Amino acid sequence: MTSLKLDEPGKFSPVVDDGPLRLVVAGAGPMGKRWIDAIARNREVDLVGVADLVPEVAERALTELGVEARVGSDATELATELGAHAIVDATVPTAHHAVTWKALRAHIPVLGEKPAAATAAQALSLAATARDSGTLFVVSQSRRYNRNVHALRGTARAVGEVGIISVQFFRAPHFGGFRESMSHPLLLDMAIHPFDTARYLLDAEPVSVVCEEFNPSWSWYAGDASVVATFTMSNGARLAYTASWCSPGLETSWNGEWRLSGQRGTTLWDGEGAPRIQYDDGPEQVAEVPDVPGESIHGSLIEFVRTLRTGKATRGEIGENIQSLLMVEAAVRASETGERVIIADLLNEALADALHDEADASTRQVLENWSRNGLLARGKD
Repeated sequence: MTSLKLDEPGKFSPVVDDGPLRLVVAGAGPMGKRWIDAIARNREVDLVGVADLVPEVAERALTELGVEARVGSDATELATELGAHAIVDATVPTAHHAVTWKALRAHIPVLGEKPAAATAAQALSLAATARDSGTLFVVSQSRRYNRNVHALRGTARAVGEVGIISVQFFRAPHFGGFRESMSHPLLLDMAIHPFDTARYLLDAEPVSVVCEEFNPSWSWYAGDASVVATFTMSNGARLAYTASWCSPGLETSWNGEWRLSGQRGTTLWDGEGAPRIQYDDGPEQVAEVPDVPGESIHGSLIEFVRTLRTGKATRGEIGENIQSLLMVEAAVRASETGERVIIADLLNEALADALHDEADASTRQVLENWSRNGLLARGKD
């Protein structure tokens, strides 16, 4: 199989501070408000600042949530002024590279919202910057912090070698705004969640994908809002993803409906309750669901704090997360070309783009070393 050398976590110094860690949130939109609320509920952290290009938006968000903090227009400058330990980047994806890059260059750790950046090339730039500066950058893939997903991961091992994972996602949201006018709305805005979850369940990486996007005649989206994609994974399993954002009636959970077919049995998850499992022709069983410290972004925050304090590797570090973003870009490419896309080829193309676009000399040197030495590491096929 082929894996990213970036899976090796970067080295950074843990935070030595007995008190709560001081955090600044960048972006005060809907996602930013969720993070402000999550931080306010966690005793291990203090919200000391909120930055938004329009400071009045940050002030309104704090007033609405009943939280007090300083307000500014630049997250890194605000964090430096307040002596913050880290920044939570909850800005829009197009701003992720600029906001996170500036923080990493100032040696301020970042917990970022998905996707890591608008493109895989920009994500590689951030990975190289994090590596060069010795600063932690983690991407919050919040669906991994779901107690039923943890249970599903356990059943995926119990059924033995997995041959296929089927994910069905059918909903009909009328968002209004940018989602209804963007290209590839479902793939770019939603699919990274199940793609990342499949990697987590299988402990496997994507090798290739074929994909078709389309719009039924009644769709209210400008871009294709229905998808059928099949990934070949590094362990030989197939991920079959069938989804639509214009499918009214009998809607699935926002997590979708999952079926894992393995050598010794099958497990099902409706996206909401506990997974079910059946071995061969034996009786159906309900999986045991473990307790988790926190759900969704609360879990991301708890693990980020633990990582800052201990210096130990964590899920979602940028080098590990890039594969999930590559799955999205590969599916888009496969849909546009009608051809199978090899993930390794797309990764090397993204590295070439990152090198072409990189303006920072130190970051560029890391990218050049990756290019010279080969970004991909060969393992057992």
